[in-house]
Amino acid sequence: MNIRVLDIIHGIQMLTRAMVIQRKTQRPVQLELTEDTRNAVAAWIAKANLKSEHYLFPSRLQNSPHVSTRQYARIVHRWVAAIGLDSTFYRTHTKRRTKANLIYRQTKNLRAVQLLQGHSKLESTVQLDEEMVREYIRNQEQEDERYDQMKLGL
Repeated sequence: MNIRVLDIIHGIQMLTRAMVIQRKTQRPVQLELTEDTRNAVAAWIAKANLKSEHYLFPSRLQNSPHVSTRQYARIVHRWVAAIGLDSTFYRTHTKRRTKANLIYRQTKNLRAVQLLQGHSKLESTVQLDEEMVREYIRNQEQEDERYDQMKLGL
């Protein structure tokens, strides 16, 4: 999680959206920071006394400047267990899938989900949720049917 404070704050203003470079693909990915998230992150920055050049999630390990992917996975595992859920069902990407699903349900726009997830291939996006794909196909079929009816003047 190599996000720096300066990636999400300009001056004293916290951004509602930020761009970071995804390590795996070296492509920019957009982050959306909701009001609750901005408030929580602002409180964390103040509590941890972080400066703009600091990593937002510094590591406890001396030889690592920021929390690693593995450390993050352990943190998520502990959070899930702490609230009484089965941690075998929740991983670091669970939230990403949930957000993608919500966006799709609101917009019915698979391309928007693809862009927001930072996927270069639509195939990567559709792997997120089989039900989302089935619904997308049903919607496309209904649209095709309406178009055909319009063309025929029905």
